Amino acid sequence: MNALKLPQLAWHGTKELELPIADGWEVELGCMAGCNRAALTPEQIKAAVTKNLIGVPPIREMARGKKEVVVIFDDMTRVTRTAEIVPYVLDELAAAGIPDKSIRFIVALGCHGAMNRSDFVKKLGEGTLCRFPVYNHNPYANCTYAGTTKTFGTRVCINEEVMRCDFKIVIGSVVPHPRTGFGGGGKMILPGVAAFETIEHNHRMFYETAQKNPSSMGMGVIDRNPGRLDVDEAGDMAGVDVLINCLVNMWGETVAIYAGAMRPAYAAAVDEAKRHYLTPKITGKDIVIANTFAKSNEAWIGLPITYPAVKAEGGDIVIIGNHPEGQVTHYLLGPFGESIWGPLRKERKIPSQVRRLIVYTEYPDLASRAWFGGPQKALFLNKWDDVLKVLQENNGNGARAVVFPNAEIQYSR
Repeated sequence: MNALKLPQLAWHGTKELELPIADGWEVELGCMAGCNRAALTPEQIKAAVTKNLIGVPPIREMARGKKEVVVIFDDMTRVTRTAEIVPYVLDELAAAGIPDKSIRFIVALGCHGAMNRSDFVKKLGEGTLCRFPVYNHNPYANCTYAGTTKTFGTRVCINEEVMRCDFKIVIGSVVPHPRTGFGGGGKMILPGVAAFETIEHNHRMFYETAQKNPSSMGMGVIDRNPGRLDVDEAGDMAGVDVLINCLVNMWGETVAIYAGAMRPAYAAAVDEAKRHYLTPKITGKDIVIANTFAKSNEAWIGLPITYPAVKAEGGDIVIIGNHPEGQVTHYLLGPFGESIWGPLRKERKIPSQVRRLIVYTEYPDLASRAWFGGPQKALFLNKWDDVLKVLQENNGNGARAVVFPNAEIQYSR
C-alpha cells in the first residue's frame, strides 16, 4: 500500500480522498465489521418505516386522530441520511389524515450551534423545506418540565413545542458514543431537545461517574451504563411514539433501520450495532492514522480507538478531520476564546505514549486545538506533505502503521 483511500466530506459531495504514504511503511487497515455492507434500497427503507415496526402498529394507524405532529431529527454531527426516510414517514402521516399544516420538524441540537437552511436541505431535502416549517431547538428558552430521572436525578426540561405535540417521531442513527456507549434512542431527547440546565447536569454526572468507575462508560459500553440509563429515562418522559434508528457503513449509507417503540427498537438497533461497528483490537504501532467522516466536525471522538494501538515505547497519531465548517460549536464543552470555555470544560488528556498528535485538515481551524489536547501536544497541519515529513522524521521509512477509516464510529473490546 503506497496510498490511503478514505471517505471524506459526508455533507459536501462525498468523495474518496487519496493520500500518499511512505513506500517502506508496513500498513494495516483497521476496519469495522460493517464497513462495506451494502446500502438499503428505497424499497427496503420503505418497508422498515411502514411495515416492519417493532412493538407498535404502523404509523398510519397510530397517528390517526392526532392533532399536532413533530418530527425530530439529528444535526450535522450525525451522518444520518434523513432525506431518504422522511418521504415514507410523510406518506404514512398523510394516510392517517394528518394535514401538512399540523406537521413541523425540529432538529435535535442539544448544545450544538444552530443549523441554517442549507443544512436543513442537506438533511431533509428541498421538498420537505417547501412544505413544512423546520426549526432549530433552543436550549436556553421555552423548555417545559417533564420529570426527574432516578439514575442521575436530572431535572428534565424539554422543548415546549415538542411537548405540545400529541404525536412524536424521532429519526437518527446509532453509532458508538464515548459516554453513553451508543448514540440514538433517548439521546435524541437528552441532550437533543432538552434545556441547557438539563444537559449540563446530565453531562456533569457523566464525568463524575466516569471518574469513580471508568469502565462503566465508553465507546460501545452500554450494558448497565448509567449515562445511557439517564438519557433513556428522559426519552420515556418525552412520550416518543415512533423511533427510527439507522446503522451506517463507512460511506454513511443506511444499511439497517430499526423502527418502532423507543425502547425495543433501540435495543434491537444496539444489538446489531455492537457487531456492526466492532473493530479488531490493534496494538504495537509506530503510527496510527485515524480518519473521521461521519462526525468529521467532532473529529476528537476518533481518538479513543487510537490510543491502545500506539506502541508502549511511544508513537505518533494522525487524526484526519476534514470539514469545511470546522469543528462543531458546543456551548457546554467548547472553547470560546484562549481562556474562555463552556461551563463543563474538560481538559483533553493525551496518553504519555503518544509522542505527537497531528491533526490534519484541509480547512484550518486553530480555535479547535483544545479539543485535541492544546498546542503543547497537538500539531495542526493542512498539507499532507508536511504530515508525512513529521512522521518520517520521527519514525523513518520502516514504520509499522495502522489506518482506521472511520475512527469516530469504530470501537474495540
